[in-house]
Amino acid sequence: MTPPSAGPADVGIPAPQVPGGQRQVFRILHVSTGNVCRSPITERLTRQALAERLGSSAAGLVVESAGTWGHEGAPMEAHAAQLLHEYGADPGDFMGRELLDEHVIDADLVLTATRDHRAQVISMGHSAGLRTFTLKEFTRLVRAIDTATLPVAASPEELVERARALARAAAALRGWLLAPNVEADEVQDPYGAPLPYFRSIGEEIRAALDPVVTALTGVPPRGARAGRVLL
Repeated sequence: MTPPSAGPADVGIPAPQVPGGQRQVFRILHVSTGNVCRSPITERLTRQALAERLGSSAAGLVVESAGTWGHEGAPMEAHAAQLLHEYGADPGDFMGRELLDEHVIDADLVLTATRDHRAQVISMGHSAGLRTFTLKEFTRLVRAIDTATLPVAASPEELVERARALARAAAALRGWLLAPNVEADEVQDPYGAPLPYFRSIGEEIRAALDPVVTALTGVPPRGARAGRVLL
């Protein structure tokens, strides 16, 4: 038995519909526990990376976050906000949210901090199992996808189609590319820890996001682009 192609296989991730046609946005939802540390960091770093690579053309990718035990209306944890400042990302105007059915229904891709979070999202129903991964799990699957098989994102509409194709391709590979151990798919909770530990978690998140954003956009990070020019 051979694994499925790592191209954009159709495994049943539906394109959300609105009256008059297909919705031309792709919603990414980051989920952790309290929605004050890991998921806000991941949300804002994703937004930053998309803006750096695509500018206003990234508007079709909507990035949000929520928590399975979310502190509704709470501010971001202070170390999390400081970490984002250090990365040059914007921590402003953030309010924690409790994960609701409507968030899962609206999301085209749900990326969780841990396997437990993933299980909680899937248990809510709404066919969430087809589009819910831990962040590190999704990164591992994305690395195996031949991005040349994805649509070229030459317009905002094509960017949305590329994102949908990437999510389908990752779902098709799940079960074939397993994690080497349980911890490999987890981002640990830094809540209550000192700033150096937050920084280590921030580096984990950034390392996991980089190949995901590259695959979503088709644009490598700034340093890689500069290096390519110099060769």
